[in-house]
Amino acid sequence: MNKFLRLLGSAAVLFCGLAMFAQDLSAPARGHVIVPASSIPVPGRPATDLLIFVPEGAPFAQPGPPPGAETPASLACVYKLTKQVKGCPIDGTTEVPTGGAKAIAVVEIGSNPTLQSDLDTYSEAFGLPKTTLDIVCVGSGGCSPQGGWSTEMVVDTQIAHAMAPKAKIYVVECAGSCSNLELMSTEKKAGELVAAAGGGEVSNSWWLWGHLPYERKVELQYDKYFQHKGVVYFAAAGDTNYARYPATSPNVVAAGGTSINRNINGYFYNESSYDSSGGGPSAYEPRPSYQDIVKKIVGSHRGTPDVSFDGNPATGIAVVDTYDYRGWVEIGGTSVSAPALAGIFNSSGHFYQSTSDELTAIYKEYGNKTEYKEWFRDITTGQNEYACVKSYDFCSGVGTPLTFKGK
Repeated sequence: MNKFLRLLGSAAVLFCGLAMFAQDLSAPARGHVIVPASSIPVPGRPATDLLIFVPEGAPFAQPGPPPGAETPASLACVYKLTKQVKGCPIDGTTEVPTGGAKAIAVVEIGSNPTLQSDLDTYSEAFGLPKTTLDIVCVGSGGCSPQGGWSTEMVVDTQIAHAMAPKAKIYVVECAGSCSNLELMSTEKKAGELVAAAGGGEVSNSWWLWGHLPYERKVELQYDKYFQHKGVVYFAAAGDTNYARYPATSPNVVAAGGTSINRNINGYFYNESSYDSSGGGPSAYEPRPSYQDIVKKIVGSHRGTPDVSFDGNPATGIAVVDTYDYRGWVEIGGTSVSAPALAGIFNSSGHFYQSTSDELTAIYKEYGNKTEYKEWFRDITTGQNEYACVKSYDFCSGVGTPLTFKGK
């Protein structure tokens, strides 16, 4: 399949007949998925975890938020970040998060000339305060748009701002063709910027090709770039089932994906797996001490994901992208999960000194039955490569966040 996609050589590839998630109480979402060029893996180049969902019978891009796409308010309600509305309907839930402080950096490749204006449109549409992005290009040759990455930037900035509207957002761009080492330099700059702002989070919605033995082993060499005092790193777990880097690094919070399920009246009733979400044990990274509590599950190696968020494109989020798609689209993939969780954890106000400190706190709460039940949603239905079961699993980690507590 990947060979076929590469031969097409276009900026987007259309996939029809994606298996959607039909639950007993709900009508299945129907449509097709567009895979941007940036999400097609190519050896030696980073790839995104981004998918675009087009509902059956709907135009590709719309003049306003797609009717079935999740909004900042509906997501905040589902995850109990705001005052609860019965059923958290997409239409009828309007209260958005109001927290956030210090900084969040999103690591990208290339640029998007309409990124700020699109964020302004998004903020106005959903009643969020406007903010000015701080955009930094790292490397020689300048930062210019790269196929698919422009949309990735839209997703990362808009959902991070939605979950933490008062946080400063840095867009840290890798210039030129952006090799793996150049991307690591960009990662380092992102950490420095967040630390200088007083602390916060760095979000990564990309992964490195990892099928060749040499490319997998360099994981251990890259871990050092995900460490900076006062900074917590997040990384998308991926959309191809198996564990991928940098989500497998012990120095990041691995962000998995789930599905938000609604009944025929549009009311939320449960959350299940996203069957393509990445997960599983790392091939090379040893189990970090904070995962000792789940050692019977993960074994001797680092297990992923740690925590999850809505990532199924069929239950995706609304974003506005006027550069690539000239309107509003519905987006999914664990590219959504990483910046959304970075925003939620930012708004919790804890600001741990390292990712290890953050993950130690998460797994400590996991070990407290009362707090775990109140502060996380255990995902027990569905599967990716692994089955979702009670408590920690390779399907969704400890689950999804409920409230800002324990984050």
